[in-house]
Amino acid sequence: MNVAQALAEARARGLDRLEGQLLLGALLNVERGWLISHDDAKLTAEQAARFADWLAQRLQDVPLAYLVGSKEFHGLTLRVDAHTLVPRPDTEVLVDWALELLPGLGAAPRAVDLGTGSGAIALAIKHRFAAATVSAVDLSPGALAMAQANARRLALDVEFLAGDWWQPLAGRRFELIVSNPPYIAGDDPHLPALRHEPRSALTPEGDGLAALRILVEGAPAHLASGGWLLLEHGYDQAGAVTALLSARGFTEVANRRDLGEQPRVSGGRWPGGPAA
Repeated sequence: MNVAQALAEARARGLDRLEGQLLLGALLNVERGWLISHDDAKLTAEQAARFADWLAQRLQDVPLAYLVGSKEFHGLTLRVDAHTLVPRPDTEVLVDWALELLPGLGAAPRAVDLGTGSGAIALAIKHRFAAATVSAVDLSPGALAMAQANARRLALDVEFLAGDWWQPLAGRRFELIVSNPPYIAGDDPHLPALRHEPRSALTPEGDGLAALRILVEGAPAHLASGGWLLLEHGYDQAGAVTALLSARGFTEVANRRDLGEQPRVSGGRWPGGPAA
């Protein structure tokens, strides 16, 4: 089997052209351009067998990132596995907003990422704003181990804490709190296609807002005066999340849009004073 035949097989079985190229390129450790200019290159028997296995898994909705073991996010290559949610490009909007705010939050602002998963958000913030002291929390031991491994490999100094949302942060305050929590509703028809990713990282069940409510309610006790809370959410949840923020007493409540021009991140500033 050569490159052209492998890609033709992928298309015949229902994988689109780009996905087939990405899959084979990752397996051969080459760029898409190389595949196009070397479409007569032969695959070894081992490579052909591995491609057939990856193709079968991808057609069963196993994320490409799990098959290749990594995902690009905000300029970083992160290791991922089935313990972690695959980082999405839309989440970079959350990081970008955080990076805009951090220079105005002091010489060495404290930031924490809740539900860090692979560590994507926390590591991207530390990579782009080294002066920040960054912490990250996750309940999953597998996710936390992957995040710690990513931090070591990238030589980024991030503190990792095990626990459920606010539990490991008693008595601590931050200038910036960020989170991409589970927010998909439990009956969302898209969930079956995401079945290979950890369900607890995708949905809190019910209406999808349970984790967002916990984060908004608990944030004031952990925010320094003038600190910010930024939350990723579903495209149709911006109204609900901004209402939660306003009702809790946050000011300067606003949204940011994702790559598809959908409201994807909402945030607000804690005006200060003791949390109610």
